[in-house]
Amino acid sequence: MEKLWSFSSRSNSNIVGTDKLQLEEEEEEDNLHNQLDDTIPLSQVLQDVDSFLNNTTTTTPHEVPNCVVVLHKLLESMIDKYNKLTRGTTRINLGQDPENDKSFLDAVQRIYNLSITSTLTHPYSDKTCFILDKAMFLLENDICALLQRPKSKTFRPTSTPTPPPKKSASSGSLQLHFQLQDDRDSLRDDDHDDDDGDLLPNFSLHEISIMNNIATSMITAGYHTECCMAFTVFRRNSFKNVLRKLGYTFPRMDEVYKMQWETLEGEIGTWNKVFRHCTNVLFKTERKLYDTIFSNQPSLSRTMFGDLVRIVILHFLNFAQAVVLNKPSPEKLFKFLDMYETLRDELEPIIVLMKEEGLEECAEDLTYETSATKHGIMNVVVAMFYDLENSIKGDNHRIPVPYGAIHPLTRYVMNYLKYACEYKAALEEIFSQYYTDQELDRTPEKSPFVVQLMTIVDLLDENTERKSKLYKDMALRCVFLMNNGRYIVQKIKGCVDLHESMGDNWCRRRQTSLKMHHKSYQRETWSNVLKCLNPDGLHQQGNKVSKQVLRDRFKGFNSMFEEIHKTQSSWMVSDEQLQSELRVSICALVIPAYRSFLGRFKHYLESGRHVDKYIKYHPDDIEILIDDFFVGNATSLARRKT
Repeated sequence: MEKLWSFSSRSNSNIVGTDKLQLEEEEEEDNLHNQLDDTIPLSQVLQDVDSFLNNTTTTTPHEVPNCVVVLHKLLESMIDKYNKLTRGTTRINLGQDPENDKSFLDAVQRIYNLSITSTLTHPYSDKTCFILDKAMFLLENDICALLQRPKSKTFRPTSTPTPPPKKSASSGSLQLHFQLQDDRDSLRDDDHDDDDGDLLPNFSLHEISIMNNIATSMITAGYHTECCMAFTVFRRNSFKNVLRKLGYTFPRMDEVYKMQWETLEGEIGTWNKVFRHCTNVLFKTERKLYDTIFSNQPSLSRTMFGDLVRIVILHFLNFAQAVVLNKPSPEKLFKFLDMYETLRDELEPIIVLMKEEGLEECAEDLTYETSATKHGIMNVVVAMFYDLENSIKGDNHRIPVPYGAIHPLTRYVMNYLKYACEYKAALEEIFSQYYTDQELDRTPEKSPFVVQLMTIVDLLDENTERKSKLYKDMALRCVFLMNNGRYIVQKIKGCVDLHESMGDNWCRRRQTSLKMHHKSYQRETWSNVLKCLNPDGLHQQGNKVSKQVLRDRFKGFNSMFEEIHKTQSSWMVSDEQLQSELRVSICALVIPAYRSFLGRFKHYLESGRHVDKYIKYHPDDIEILIDDFFVGNATSLARRKT
C-alpha cells in the first residue's frame, strides 16, 4: 500500500539553542494540523502509527511521521464530540455508539503507546501526554457517571422478617432474622435475563461491558490509581447506601456508648442481620461485580475487594467494641451472645478467603480486630454470669412469697439458664477461653461452663432454703420448697443441654430431697388430724366407748380439717403433677383412716341427738374437699356445700 505520509525531517545543524528548535517544531505541528486531509480513515492512521512504533529502532529521534499529528487531531476531535452537550445539558457518554466507542478506545491505546516511546520529541511528546490526559479524564467521568446512575432495581429484603428456628421465643435470646429474596431475582435488570448478569448489583450487562472497557483502557494507560479511586469511592458509597436501606445507621462509637439499652437492643439486632447479610449475600455479589469489571486485572480486583471488605467489617467491629463498653448486666447476655455467634460464624470464612486470595495484610488486620472484639465480648459475658451469682447471693428480701408459690428469682434464674443453654456451644467456647486466658484451675471431668451452671443452681438452692425460713408455718415452708424444687428439676429435665450439664445423679438427689419435703409436709399438716382418728383412749373401764370422748374426737377432726381446708386451699402449687401427687397422698393418708374410724364408731352417736353436729362429712366429701387444696383460692366450706 502506498504510504499516505512522509516522515518530517528536521535537522538542527543550522539551529542554535533549544528555544528556537522548540518554536520551529510547534509551528511545524500547527501547519500539519491545518494541511492534513481530514478524510483519511482512522483505521489507516492507527495502522501507520503501529508501523511507526514497530520500527522505532531504525528511526532517529527527529523523524516524526505525520500520522502522529493526524492521530492527535482525530482523537481531540473525538474527545470534543463526547464532551459536547446534547439537548442542552447532557453530554454523550460511551455506550451510546458502540462502533464509535471502539474506534475511540483504539485511538486512546495508540496515544498511550506513543506516550511511552522515546522516539517522539518535544512538542510531540508533550502533545501526546496532554491528549492522553484529556482522554483519561473523559473516561474517568464516564465510569463515574455509570457508577452513580440510578436504577429501579436494588437490593431489598422481604418485608417481613422471620425468626430463626434455633432460638426460643424469648425477648432476650431471639436473633432478628433477615429473610432475603433470592439474590438472582433481587438483582435482575429489567432489560436483561442473562444468567451471567443476574448477580451484578444495579448494572446491566451493557453497562458492565462499558465499564470493563474503560477500566482496561485506563489501567493499561497507567491511570490505574484514578480508575481504582473512582470505582472504589462510588462502590463504597453505594454499599453504604444499601446497608442504610437494610436499617443500619452507622452509629459512631460515642453514640453507641450513650444509647439507652432499649435503643441499643434494636441496633444490635439490626447489626446482626445486616452483618450476616453482608457476608452471605452482599460481599458475594460485590465480588462478582469487581471480577467482571476488572476481569483483565484479577490482582487489582482482589485488592480493591479486600479493601472494601476490610473497611466494612472494621466498622462493624467498631460497633461491637463500643457495645462492649456498656455496663454489663445479666439481662443483656443474649444480645452479646448473638454478636459473638455472628463474629464466630461469619468472619472466619472471610478471613480464610482473604488468605487464599493472597491478601495477607487484610487477613491479619481482620484476625487481630476480630480476636480483640471477641475477647471483649467474652469478658463481658463471663462478668454477666458473675453478676448473676452476686444477685442471687445478695437477694435478702425478708418478705415471703404469698401462699408458698414459686419465687420470682427461681423463675428468672431457671429461665435464664434455659435460654443460655441455647447458646451452649458459644458459652463453652467463651468459658474455656476465659479459663485459659486467666490460667484458672479446671475440673477435669466438667467443662468450665458446666461448672458455672452448677454453681448458679447450687446458689439458687441455698437462696430457696433461706427464703423458706421466712414462713412460720412449717407445712407452708415445705410446700414452698417443693414448689421451687420441682420447678428447678422440671426446667432442667425439660432442657436437653441443662439436663446433660447437671447429670442424672443430680436430678436423682433433687428428687430424693423433694420426697423428704413431701413427708415433712404430711407430718406437719396431718399428724394431729390423724390422732383424732386413733381409737386409743376411747374405751373406759369395761371396754366401754366413751361417747363424750368420741364426740370430742369427731369435733376435733372437723375443726382441724376445716381449718386446713381453709388455709391450704389458698396455698399455690402451680405444677399440676405435684398438685395431684399431694392431693393423692393426702387422700391415701386421711380417707382410709377416717372411713375406718367412722365405720367403727358412728353407731355410738347415731342414736343420740344432733348427730350431724359431730359426723359432718362422709369419706367422699373429704375427697372432694381435698381437691380444693393448693389452688391459690380460699374456699369457704359453707359456699362449697351450697
